[in-house]
Amino acid sequence: MKRALMITSAALLTALAVAAIQYNPADTELWSPVPPAVSAPPGEAPSDAIVLFNGQDLSAWTARDGTPAPWRVVDGALVVEPGTGDLLSRDAFCSVQLHLEWMVPEPDVSLSGQQRSNSGVFLQDRYEIQVLDSYQNPTYVNGQAAAVYKQAPPLVNAMRPPTQWQTYDIIFTAPTFEGEQVVTPAYVTVLHNGVLVQNHTQLQGPTVFIGQPSYKAHGCAPIRLQDHRNTVYFRNIWVRTL
Repeated sequence: MKRALMITSAALLTALAVAAIQYNPADTELWSPVPPAVSAPPGEAPSDAIVLFNGQDLSAWTARDGTPAPWRVVDGALVVEPGTGDLLSRDAFCSVQLHLEWMVPEPDVSLSGQQRSNSGVFLQDRYEIQVLDSYQNPTYVNGQAAAVYKQAPPLVNAMRPPTQWQTYDIIFTAPTFEGEQVVTPAYVTVLHNGVLVQNHTQLQGPTVFIGQPSYKAHGCAPIRLQDHRNTVYFRNIWVRTL
């Protein structure tokens, strides 16, 4: 038995020695390319972000027809001007990390469901993440706040009460096409107030109000904020291209 143990120990030592020769920790170390340094001060946009709203002006936005953005800036917030139409970012984007904060006012008690502070954030001008007062306000679940509108309800309802600021952090992977055929669909991950509510959700196509979505080939496109004829406030909007 003692001899067998000695042979086994010797074989193990031999195997370890061979492994040490064949494998080296340095073999799996990557030293380049070195990731670029990005500063990210608390509460501020990262240094490599494109700031779309800085609390001062609407220079990064236009109306759909290209004319100056008709919404208002009030106390550092971008405010929907009901009935004036959606806003489009001047720049077009594909895959992005998007950060924005939004707030809804105290509700009109005569309004409920989709009537209560409705808006939306559209990636590539066509894929909507819903904005809505979903605090104690029942509606269809794929139409509440943080839903991929009419496609995917959020995993949880992370809505804060009205008059409190909400935060969206959105990671959007744009679809790819060969000719008119979709090769890879769009995906979106959303954190609402720091809570994961969409986890790499596959989009079935652009947002549609009636019927089933389907893809049509397109390129990069603006980010769109929706005027749904309700007052909603936005601030601290920035984007990083991916």
